[in-house]
Order: sequence, then structure tokens, then C-alpha cells
Amino acid sequence: MKLTSNIDHVFAGGLAVLQPEGQQTGIYKQRREGPVRVERQGIVGDQHGDSRVHGGPEKAVHQYAAQHYARLAEAFPGSASELKAGSLGENLSALGLCEVSVHIGDVFQVGSAVLQVSQPRSPCWKINHRFDAEHMSMFVARERITGWYYRVIQPGGFEAGDRIELLERHSARFSIDEFWQVQLSHRPVIDDLLALAAAPGLAEDWQRRLSERAKYLHKRSG
Repeated sequence: MKLTSNIDHVFAGGLAVLQPEGQQTGIYKQRREGPVRVERQGIVGDQHGDSRVHGGPEKAVHQYAAQHYARLAEAFPGSASELKAGSLGENLSALGLCEVSVHIGDVFQVGSAVLQVSQPRSPCWKINHRFDAEHMSMFVARERITGWYYRVIQPGGFEAGDRIELLERHSARFSIDEFWQVQLSHRPVIDDLLALAAAPGLAEDWQRRLSERAKYLHKRSG
């Protein structure tokens, strides 16, 4: 299938202080003009406040659908002026591609780099603090507008204006949206959890978590 878009903006940056507690965070990224280099660990010069849960080869590059900011601004009008591309800490901002059209394991040509979708982003409390909006991260999760992470298959470079083009699709079923429908289900079907855990290209951490949940539910049902 043909699935393409173009990069609107590239973001990366150093650490900043997140109020009110003063944690170090990488959510305040800066727009990059001109080409950036992406390696296995991510964009050169990008930083993360907590390397246990952010960054690394399975979360090397984060993309967010720019069209979602209008929904967020409508739901959180008090933060509308701040809700703009890059403000959720994404590295790539583009229109068109979204959680419904992008699937786990999808391989994209992005500039001269080749990236593979490894997992969705799991929104956390830092989004709430960033915008002083208590329930924003919950809204992002519930609406399944989380964005997604890539691993780097082939290092290279990209910049605003470069093409994002699907090269390979390995899972016909599990879009990012479908991932969340299974994962967030109050009573998930065990076979669905196992099928999702086996989706080609899914990050190992999610494979383990989904398999363990399926095993737990199987024991309870037995």
C-alpha cells in the first residue's frame, strides 16, 4: 500500500526544568533548522530526563500527528495557546499519518534514514505538568492520540520537508490505534493479547508485558 507524508518540523534538544517539582525533562524540545543526524540511539543532540523510560534504541524517534493539536486545544482551552507542534516532546511532526494508518512494525524511509515503528508512546504525568492540565495525559491515552516510536534500522539524516514513505508492512491488523484498543480493554480477549504480543516489530518490553498479562488472565479463567 502507498502511505506517505512529509516532515513539517524536526525537534530535538537538551534538558530543562519541569515545574512545579523541578524535575529534569526533555519534553521542551527545540525546532531544528536544516538536516539532523539520526543514529541507533536517536537524533544526535537529543536528550531525555529519565533514560529508564525515555530514549534508547526502541524509542529512538518519536512522531506525533500534528492534526491532533486541534483536538487537544478544544478539550483543554486553557492550554490552547501552548498546544502546537513540538510541545508534546515529539521529534517529528507531520500531517496525514496517524495512529489509525500507522501499524506496529511498519518500516518507513525518512530522508536517508530507515525507521521501524516499535511501539506507541505511553503518555505520562509530565504532559499534565507541562501544560498545567491535570487530565491531559489521560485524555491523550483514552483518545488513542499518543504518537509512536521508531527504532533506527538504517542511520541517516532528515530535515523538514523530507518525505516519509512506507516501505514495508509486517502487521495487517495492529495499527497503533488497534494496539491501544486491545491494551486498554477492561476485559481483553486472551488471544488478542497473544496476537498483539506476536506482532512483528513490536518492542520486546511490550511483548513481555502483553504475554504476562495473557498468562495471568488464563490462570484466572482456569
